[in-house]
Amino acid sequence: MGVSLPPKEANLFKLIVKSYETKQYKKGLKAADTILKKFPDHGETLAMKGLTLNCVDRKSEAYELVRLGLKKDLKSHVCWHVYGLLYRSDREYREAIKCYRNALRIDPDNIEILRDLSLLQAQMRDLSGFVETRQQLLTLKPNHRMNWIGFAVSHHLNSNGSKAVDILEAFEGTLEDDYPPENERCEHGEMLLYKVSLLEECGFFERALEELHKKESKIFDKLGYKEQEVSLLLKLHRFEEGERLFRVLLSMNPDNYRYYEGLQRCLGLYSENGQYSSDEIDRLETLYKSHAQQYSRSSAVKRIPLDFLSDGKFREAAENYVRPLLMKGVPSLFSDLYPLYNHPGKANILGELFLSMEKSIKTTGGYPESEGKEPPSTLVWILFYLAQHYDRCGQYDIALVKIDEAIEHTPTVIDLYSVKSRILKHSGDLTAAAALADEARCMDLSDRYVNSECVKRMLQADQVALAEKTAFLFTKEGDQLNNLYDMQCMWYELESGESYLRQGELGRALKKFLAVEKHYSDITEDQFDFHSYCLRKMTLRTYVEMLKFQDRLHSHAYFRKAASGAIRCYLRLYDCPPKSAAEENDEMSKLPPSQKKKLRQKLRKAEARAKKDADVKNEESSSTSVAKSGKRQVKPVDPDPYGEKLVQIEDPLAEATKYLKLLLKHSCDCLETHLLSFEVNMRKQKILLALQAVKHLLRLDAENPESHLCLIKFFHKVGELPSPVTETEKLVWRVLEVERPTFSQLQEKSLIEANNVFLEKHKESLMHRAAVAELMYVLEPTREAAAVKLIEDWVNDVVSIDGVQGAVRTWKLKDCTSLHKILEKTLNDHDAALRWKTRCAEFFPFSTYFEGIRSSATSTAFHQTHKIPGNGVVNLNAGETSALLSSNGRLDKLDTLKDLHI
Repeated sequence: MGVSLPPKEANLFKLIVKSYETKQYKKGLKAADTILKKFPDHGETLAMKGLTLNCVDRKSEAYELVRLGLKKDLKSHVCWHVYGLLYRSDREYREAIKCYRNALRIDPDNIEILRDLSLLQAQMRDLSGFVETRQQLLTLKPNHRMNWIGFAVSHHLNSNGSKAVDILEAFEGTLEDDYPPENERCEHGEMLLYKVSLLEECGFFERALEELHKKESKIFDKLGYKEQEVSLLLKLHRFEEGERLFRVLLSMNPDNYRYYEGLQRCLGLYSENGQYSSDEIDRLETLYKSHAQQYSRSSAVKRIPLDFLSDGKFREAAENYVRPLLMKGVPSLFSDLYPLYNHPGKANILGELFLSMEKSIKTTGGYPESEGKEPPSTLVWILFYLAQHYDRCGQYDIALVKIDEAIEHTPTVIDLYSVKSRILKHSGDLTAAAALADEARCMDLSDRYVNSECVKRMLQADQVALAEKTAFLFTKEGDQLNNLYDMQCMWYELESGESYLRQGELGRALKKFLAVEKHYSDITEDQFDFHSYCLRKMTLRTYVEMLKFQDRLHSHAYFRKAASGAIRCYLRLYDCPPKSAAEENDEMSKLPPSQKKKLRQKLRKAEARAKKDADVKNEESSSTSVAKSGKRQVKPVDPDPYGEKLVQIEDPLAEATKYLKLLLKHSCDCLETHLLSFEVNMRKQKILLALQAVKHLLRLDAENPESHLCLIKFFHKVGELPSPVTETEKLVWRVLEVERPTFSQLQEKSLIEANNVFLEKHKESLMHRAAVAELMYVLEPTREAAAVKLIEDWVNDVVSIDGVQGAVRTWKLKDCTSLHKILEKTLNDHDAALRWKTRCAEFFPFSTYFEGIRSSATSTAFHQTHKIPGNGVVNLNAGETSALLSSNGRLDKLDTLKDLHI
């Protein structure tokens, strides 16, 4: 043990601890230095000084002092506790837990250390350890309410709900009859509702309902009480009582869809798949008509019948629903009705309904069979809906006619330009879509949403520099890229990363994708503060929901996109590694002197420009880094802003595997996860893992062309491997011999035969034919011509689709784009790719990728201002961007686009 301090220094040591807790770090450091002058080897003072230094961003000194203090006094629980706190501040939770356990060996009954340890165990989901620690805390301090609740929650998280209920009942047994006092009613009521939800989770429905009724007077949240009661009545099949209670809840909130669903369940009128008999539909119609009379202002009571009505009744109900919304001018009407387009026949009825209203408004000024006149704006919103209707049905030319008519009628409505931009995007003209989105943005420069939509369109058109400048209009001055990062603006980072990936800038793409991954790590860390807060404030039901949400956090779509994008970058790095400096010098030495000189000048200019940009950013950040208090807030400078170090890695596949493991753990039901797993493991020669990926693909969707591709490619690759030599290789071969017969697609068939059978089964699908053609070339490289012919012989048939006037083509722009890349890169037939491009330009006249005749790729205005490459991307460098954008972010030079006709 270290030397115990005299009374004066002991009081100073208490001052250090108090200063640390109250964030008076200078005062604490001064007191520590005073003690260390007399007792330079006092371990606990050294440790506390290090902890205080850590709070003023002097980490290296902090670690040195804490380790020195621990060395001087190895048997001090304070030193071990401080060391744990230091690790915790750096998110090294496992190391922190080790330190806390060492501290508890010395002082096993220390409440503070046990509490800190329990928080870390909850964070790391060490649930058995969490239960043990909370039990120790309860044993040491049984009169503390938080210890009882924490012990119950720990058992609940450890899948022992019945034990948690027993603990809560034991805690209630310690309370007096008149508990709680007025100032604790809310917290106590939350605890009682949590207990009832635990009983419900354990399947004790009768007991839960009895407990709920018994404690009704003590539950403060009356709405939560009713919702919990009706949930239990449903599970107990006490439908009459449930019906009465749902009607009470609807009187409180007649727009809650869950209440209507519950009422239908009680009446036996609910169907999971939305299919009802004619008798059930009649009963439902009667039910909602009575509710419509009772709750005339409710939107839900008019919208829900549209899901189960059909034919004439559906049309009548839809007309009654949309008329007041069109008169009010509700832009979200199409989004509201969008799910109905998945119901057979309803898209047709909606299209006919809006066309009839358009005709009537134009001729009589009012709705059909109505004598009254409608305001002029009604026609605009009808055209607005029809444009989105035809866009949804794939008839982009009619959609553009409708939206242009609406714009001509009322050119000041911003939503019209945004929808036109969306239609152009769907039709394939990303450049014109970005221009239209910017026009919408310029109509209201204070609207963040319209600005964000414009930025998204620009990124989709690969106009990254212009998008960046536009996004910065809504960030703080200074280091604006860091502001976007600090705001966790993930949609921007994902779209930006995809754009850089399309352009082949893998470093910048990785930078964006990994930033999104870092945000998810930060969200995971953010839960730490809630472990103590929620137990203290008794928000227990929400706390448990939050923990469950955190456990499935990485299954979110944004994380899946970011991880997939990062893996694709690493795969491209593995396939085409970046050239080293020596290789680049060798290549330069082979160039003629004139080209060498030009290349060196170009590199010097690029370096000078990058240096100038860096200097400007440093000046801006330094000018804005002085806070109101006058103290300079130093932000760490990003040492690799363009991701150049990220591409200089030795093993890209090892990095890809890190993100692949997360996808396999959290998104195992996603087809793309196993496609990426197949690609990574085939490159790593992990045969059995690749086989596992193939089996998962076939389980999820055996008829998908990508699944078929992976299956045939796998066994073709395996067939080319040399004979096994080692015991491991022989074991792998034995597994493959056992597994191959289990694939129904390959039973008693060669790979070529299996491919032909797949073609016969899916010969009406363009993408399935493309997969078969690609495999035909892989299995028999001499049959390249036959593979190309298989694709080119397919005709773009005309079919009838629900909601579409006339007929439409079956081919999709996305599929045709993928097919062009297969012809050009996989089959290496540039003539066939050119023929395909010419053919698709006719079918997709708005597509910039295929240079359609009505796209901005062939517009004279665009050719005069910017040279358009083959894929229709407008390349704007930083200088051009600055010239186009004025200080308020408006595109001043829109004259260049005035001759653009869509």
